[in-house]
Amino acid sequence: MKEITERDLDLLREKIFAFMSPKRFRHTVAVEQMIERLCRLFCPDQMMNMRAAALLHGLTKELGLEAQIELCQIYGLTVTDADRLAPKTFHARTAAEKIKAEFPEFANDVVIDAVRWHTTGRAGMTLTERLLYLADYIDQSRTFSNCVLLRRYFWGAEPEGMTPSQREALLRDTLILSFDMTVKDLLDEGPPIAEDTFRARNELLLEKARG
Repeated sequence: MKEITERDLDLLREKIFAFMSPKRFRHTVAVEQMIERLCRLFCPDQMMNMRAAALLHGLTKELGLEAQIELCQIYGLTVTDADRLAPKTFHARTAAEKIKAEFPEFANDVVIDAVRWHTTGRAGMTLTERLLYLADYIDQSRTFSNCVLLRRYFWGAEPEGMTPSQREALLRDTLILSFDMTVKDLLDEGPPIAEDTFRARNELLLEKARG
C-alpha cells in the first residue's frame, strides 16, 4: 500500500465533509491536530497513518440506530441485544468497515485497528490504538468537564520533557483515568458497558502493577 501524503490528507479532509455536520467536522479536524501532537511524542513514523485514522474515525458517528444496524447487516457484523442498548459503540465498528469499502487507499491495519477500537478500547491495545482513543477524548473541541480534566492531566504533566518510559507511564495512567471516568458515566446513564472496556482497563492496571 502506498505511503500517505499531505495531498492525500487534504483530499480526504474535503471528502469527509459530506459525511458529517459542521460541528462533527470541527471535532474531527481537532482530533487530527491532537493526534499529530501525540504522534510527535510517541511515534512520529506513524504520523500520516494516524492523521488519516483521526479524519476517518467519525465517518458514521451521526447515523441513527437503525442506520447503524443496517450497515452492520451490509458488512456482516453481529448485532447483539447489548449492542442495541449501547448505540454509541456502533460507529467505531461501522466506520472501520466503511473505510475498507469506500476509502481503500487508507485501509491499512494501523488505520483500521485504531478506528475500530477508539471508542471502547480493548485488551492488547497497540500504541496507535491508545493514541487515537486519547486524542478523541482530549482534543481541543471537547468542553465536557471530564475531557477538560483529562486534557489538563496529560498535558499538564509536560510530557515533552519526559523520558520515553516516563511518557509511556503517563499515557497508561491517563488511559486508566479515562476508562474510570467512562465507566462511572455509563453507570450513571444506565446502558450496558462493553466488556472490551473492562478488559482494556484491567490490562492497563496490571501493566502498571508490573511496573
